[in-house]
Amino acid sequence: MKLAYALPLAGVAAFGTVLGASAVQAETLTVATVNNNDMVIMQRLSSAFEEAHPDIDLEWVVLEENVLRQRLTTDIATNGGQFDVMTIGTYEAPIWAEREWLAPLENLPESYNQKDLLKPVMDGLSHDGKPYALPFYGESSMMYYRTDLFEQAGIEMTDQPTWKEVREWAGKINDPDKGIAGICLRGKPGWGENMAFVTTLVNTYGGRWFNMDWEPEIDSESWNEAINFYVDLLNNYGPPGASSNGFNENLALFSQGKCGMWVDATSAAGKLYNPSESNVADKLGFAPAPVAETPKGSHWLWSWALAIPASSNSKDAAKEFITWATSQDYVEMVGEKVGWTSVPPGTRESTYTNEKYQEAAPFADFVLDAIRDADPTDSTLKPSPYTGVQIVGIPEFQSIGTQVGQMIAAALTGEMSVDQALSNSQRATQRTMERAGYIK
Repeated sequence: MKLAYALPLAGVAAFGTVLGASAVQAETLTVATVNNNDMVIMQRLSSAFEEAHPDIDLEWVVLEENVLRQRLTTDIATNGGQFDVMTIGTYEAPIWAEREWLAPLENLPESYNQKDLLKPVMDGLSHDGKPYALPFYGESSMMYYRTDLFEQAGIEMTDQPTWKEVREWAGKINDPDKGIAGICLRGKPGWGENMAFVTTLVNTYGGRWFNMDWEPEIDSESWNEAINFYVDLLNNYGPPGASSNGFNENLALFSQGKCGMWVDATSAAGKLYNPSESNVADKLGFAPAPVAETPKGSHWLWSWALAIPASSNSKDAAKEFITWATSQDYVEMVGEKVGWTSVPPGTRESTYTNEKYQEAAPFADFVLDAIRDADPTDSTLKPSPYTGVQIVGIPEFQSIGTQVGQMIAAALTGEMSVDQALSNSQRATQRTMERAGYIK
């Protein structure tokens, strides 16, 4: 908290001079967020919040996804108190809430209209029935493709594409001489980067992270088939340096027309359909995330949300900001000032009944259905002991997912074979689960 004082001074008053006796108090909120497009817009529009709240100043810390997660986890686990507002997701919210690292977000103002928030998204941000984060945007995953390239190649999109079809299509539209990759997929290592996509791929190949006894199954036949397919697909038809590409890098490539297909977050649709930000806005098609052996777990459920760490000394001001940034009024402001394709998706029923949004965003109903259809409690072909589609809802997954993600990236670059990557991942995860007491 930063305080600026203007107090009467007794000595000066004795000479008949009186200085201002009013005290002006300015409270500084430190907001940590990810460098995704929607959050960049939030930062740009936040001057409206400061104008309406002259007693609150905002200080921004905007970081790349992997760096943000590392900084926030370290700070909150050590009660560091560096941040007043944290951008977290459906993985962290319930785990950190259980450890009493987050302040509950209860007794919200009636004008906030909490019932308008999408239930699947809010369920993932709650613990014991209480919300511990409010969704800034929500998403599932889907497939984007270039309709012009499909037409030129004589390809007709199916109602439910399969990964086998995707490989065939990638081969037909791949054109390195023109700088066009057949497909772009996440390769950058991280539990929330490459492993978010890879886990959905493994799910649909019939795999799972753990059996019902919490024993890892990373060296299983399903994992082997999925990862061999992934490595082969990207090495043959992916862009150069695929192992360095996460969500933002692939979004930039696709919007520049350098990818024929891309399977990733539904939240990218708004930017891709915006002609001022995308070179492919007029030739963009979309379809459900592809499947292999099963549709289960083929598309994820995620929300980037705003939360208050228990260590913050400015909880009331932080709550004021969070309710502003996730409100229906904020959605309206983005629509009017930036464009309706740019409003934060996947959080409010009212967004999807708004005629302006429906008109501007042909993908709106498709995305809403994908979010509602994703089931974190039933995402694998065989029963699993965990909750999560692209994540495993246990505290250890952050380190497990990142470690396995590094092994998968090494297989993608050819530093090791797929068999070696999965064998190393299996052993490392087994050790972690034994130390944590999941396996006796």
